Amino acid sequence: MYEALFQTFEEPETGIALTARLSAFREELAQRHLTGFVVPRADQQQNEYVAPSEERLAWLTGFTGSAGLAVILSREAALFVDGRYTLQAAKQVDAKAWSVEPLVDPPPETWLAKHLVAGDRLGFDPWLHTTAAAERLAAACAKAGAELIAVDGNPLDAVWTERPAPPLAPVTVHGPQFSGEVETEKLKRIGLEIDKLGVDALVLSDSHAVAWTFNIRGGDVSHTPLPLSYALVPKTGRPTVFIDHRKLSNSARDHLEHTADVAEPDTLLFKLTELARSGAGIALDGATAPDALSRLISAAGGKPLRGNDPVSLLKAVKNSTEIEGTRAAHRRDAVALVRFLAFIDREAPSGALTEIDAVEALETFRRDTGALKDVSFPTISGTGPNGAIVHYRVTRKSNRRIAPGDLLLIDSGAQYEDGTTDVTRTIAIGQPSMEMCDRFTRVLRGHIAIARALFPDGTTGAQLDTLARQFLWQAGIDFEHGTGHGVGSYLSVHEGPARISKLGTTPLRRGMILSNEPGYYKTNAFGIRIENLELVVGADVAGSEKPVNAFETLTLAPIDRRLVDLSMLTGDELSWLNDYHDRVRHTVHPHVDEATKVWLDAATAPLSL
Repeated sequence: MYEALFQTFEEPETGIALTARLSAFREELAQRHLTGFVVPRADQQQNEYVAPSEERLAWLTGFTGSAGLAVILSREAALFVDGRYTLQAAKQVDAKAWSVEPLVDPPPETWLAKHLVAGDRLGFDPWLHTTAAAERLAAACAKAGAELIAVDGNPLDAVWTERPAPPLAPVTVHGPQFSGEVETEKLKRIGLEIDKLGVDALVLSDSHAVAWTFNIRGGDVSHTPLPLSYALVPKTGRPTVFIDHRKLSNSARDHLEHTADVAEPDTLLFKLTELARSGAGIALDGATAPDALSRLISAAGGKPLRGNDPVSLLKAVKNSTEIEGTRAAHRRDAVALVRFLAFIDREAPSGALTEIDAVEALETFRRDTGALKDVSFPTISGTGPNGAIVHYRVTRKSNRRIAPGDLLLIDSGAQYEDGTTDVTRTIAIGQPSMEMCDRFTRVLRGHIAIARALFPDGTTGAQLDTLARQFLWQAGIDFEHGTGHGVGSYLSVHEGPARISKLGTTPLRRGMILSNEPGYYKTNAFGIRIENLELVVGADVAGSEKPVNAFETLTLAPIDRRLVDLSMLTGDELSWLNDYHDRVRHTVHPHVDEATKVWLDAATAPLSL
């Protein structure tokens, strides 16, 4: 029925079948006189999505989550994952070969300090860890009397005989009709940041920063139009972009060479060494730069300055062209979402649809727009107890039929050239229970509180986060993820540095796009999440003594009225919901067929207390 999807549903290799790989890896470590090794889920730039050639953790352990780390010692092996992946990891790894441990509290270094013994030599690949991460490992080793060894050549690659080749997706130019700002102007702004840092050059180790600065896109990793690359931006003179030439067409090369020299990736080390020998101060992004770069600069006599990448904040604040683009992308996405929601309401109550059917249908409706470049992440389609798994990914093995009485949680997004979308809706299949309606309404009230928030300039995401949780807290419940993350402009759907969470310390600025996604998850029963994207805009407040900001809701899709307990809403909350549905109806109505219009009218009809 559906062809050439951007997503697959195959079950990865797991468990006992992979244990032979662990044995072969231990033999390789012994040959290199190492008693242990650290394998992170990372590439050289700490990307959220990594190329198949970089999936070392999944190849060795079977664990396929987006965050994790393994420590292999000659006597034992441990896989460290955060709370999102505890259940998944237990199912995917061989319990006799691996223990599953927490990634955050306590961190892996605590485990290492207890399990290393004096004289141990723990290896790590300095290209796959930041300097801060390497320093934490070194401290744990020192506590146990062990030594941390930076290896030259990853030993895991020596036993991964069928390792895929690195990606070579073609680079495309992200024109001014989408970017809204030419490279020369961006480089001027970056130059001012380099002056503030007081350094001689800035290394862009985050490919997102390179893509944004030089207005290019690519396809080297899943779901993010990213060309893997580095750049070196000096205080004076032309920058250099380090990228595999095989990715560049003549037009892409010409585009880059207007503002930068273009070199192969392996020449970055030579360039940095040359610069460092003069004693130069070189700024590195503490969050993405590999420890190998910091070591190289120091060894050559330079001064590495690790801190926040100034490009991340410049990139987060969208210009007027990017803002208009994302509005257009969300209007386009709204048509696909409404068609999908009408389809689910029509077909799911019969029990004929599965979670995979929902994923395939939604992607197909998005493809029908004629503008879809990719999904922005693998769609989360969870019904019943699967909906309670926050980062659930349906496979053919886990695929569950959508049945009356269930909730269907579907979290999805699209990559369009003019904008990136991310939206979650929770749908009642048949008659929902009173408990479902209570929990849904508490989540909705938190969502509305964020959407209606007014906040002075300088407010951080941490200061807003409580608004989303207050009605859940009143019932003694909560959700364990952040309330919102930043979103890129035809780049990563999860973009820093701003976020709405307990850890969100970056002030929110006009032009930033963030998600608003409170939820509730009852283990083995159901999950609820309501997510829209929000644009930070200015607000006129009579008598205000400082600039005030607000959110403009970008996402346009009906919120399931059947799950709303009207007795719990205030008049202002009900007005927000009715006004929102009025916007959805007027935006989508002209673009759908008659049957869908009938459904849309009913799904967005005003509610009254």
